[in-house]
Amino acid sequence: MKKFDEFIKIARELNGIGITPLLMGSVGLEEVTGRSWDAQDLDIHVPGDKRGWEVPAETSIHNWNEIVEIMESMDYVLIDLHEHEFSKDGLSVEFGIIDTLPEFAGVQVESLEIHRVEEVNYYLLNPEQYLHVYEASSKDSYRADQNNHKDFEKIEFLKHLISHNELPKG
Repeated sequence: MKKFDEFIKIARELNGIGITPLLMGSVGLEEVTGRSWDAQDLDIHVPGDKRGWEVPAETSIHNWNEIVEIMESMDYVLIDLHEHEFSKDGLSVEFGIIDTLPEFAGVQVESLEIHRVEEVNYYLLNPEQYLHVYEASSKDSYRADQNNHKDFEKIEFLKHLISHNELPKG
């Protein structure tokens, strides 16, 4: 299953309940850079409490119960409430909170660009915004233990892309 195509299917359902999701992580970075990053999962950010981890998992994401219903109707199983993680056929889909971006990485929600594919609306970070997110993530101790080498490779790639004005046209 192509991860981006699966994202579009999920995003279509989220659009149906008034949510425009943000495609984060490696799948989003692949869309922005045109380069494969060997994405392992889907990271989707949706509206929620900007305090993030400070509030209970079941209330931190707005419309959480509706999101669970959508995911279950698509044959996903909730496997970790704290991480808002679902799984189907070996694909992990994790939901994050779009409203934590300003404090976490200095990326303002209002500055996100809406993209449209097959009449589905979603947000995607631009290379500069991705750079801010990966730089912030690289300072996070959990991610440092899990993914740091990947994050640093992405940071260097994005810095090169931006400094050499080699942004994909699209």
